[in-house]
Amino acid sequence: MSEASEIRATYDLTNFTIREMSECGKAMRTLSKGSASMEETAGRIVRHFHDGLVDAEGERASALVRLYKTHPFRDLASELQGFARALLGGDPPSPDMKCLVLLATAGDKAEWNNRKHSQGHKAIPLPSEEAVHQAPMVSNLITQFGIPLGMVIKPEPELLLDMEQKTYNVFYVPEALGSPFIPAQQEFVSSCGIRSVLGFGGLLPSGEMFAVIMFFKVPISREAANLFKALSLSVKMAVLPFDGAVFS
Repeated sequence: MSEASEIRATYDLTNFTIREMSECGKAMRTLSKGSASMEETAGRIVRHFHDGLVDAEGERASALVRLYKTHPFRDLASELQGFARALLGGDPPSPDMKCLVLLATAGDKAEWNNRKHSQGHKAIPLPSEEAVHQAPMVSNLITQFGIPLGMVIKPEPELLLDMEQKTYNVFYVPEALGSPFIPAQQEFVSSCGIRSVLGFGGLLPSGEMFAVIMFFKVPISREAANLFKALSLSVKMAVLPFDGAVFS
């Protein structure tokens, strides 16, 4: 287990305690070893969660784990710019417009293990607070974190230091089926047996937001969900060295 990518720890979600959270956090902080980019580290993070979080029988508890990061439109590759532009419709994007970019993904289906295969979430444009409110999952993700929407769309430098050092709440949907916050109810939630959804994240020194979102096939208690709040810092420490070197 000398390489970070070879870590194979498991954590029982049916008995997820501070001890499991601490062990998971410790593992998170090793995942940047030998990595060359935030994208590569993010891939290790989502794989660790997808493989490591298990149910009472030792089976994978999650169907899909993803890590997103906001990124200025001007700095995206042309493919991602085109994707975001298409979602905007006829409105021309501002170079400074933030996009919520899918940085890494791990899941039960083959196509869920490559960010470039995503059909609808490669780069979600965030042109304004009004537009974000039209995307219930993204809007509630940020709201439940406790991050002001304005700080995500246009970070204020004079407020950034205080905001960046905070620990944020979790995004928690105890029952995904029928939830207005989780899209694709029939083709994803129902067909894949998604029970609970959990997300956590925070702000980087650059002002960009990162978020890990996990879709579970087992119900997650609020007590277990709240423990993931502390893992935000561990994930942040893993990706922090690459705040200026995002893509592989």
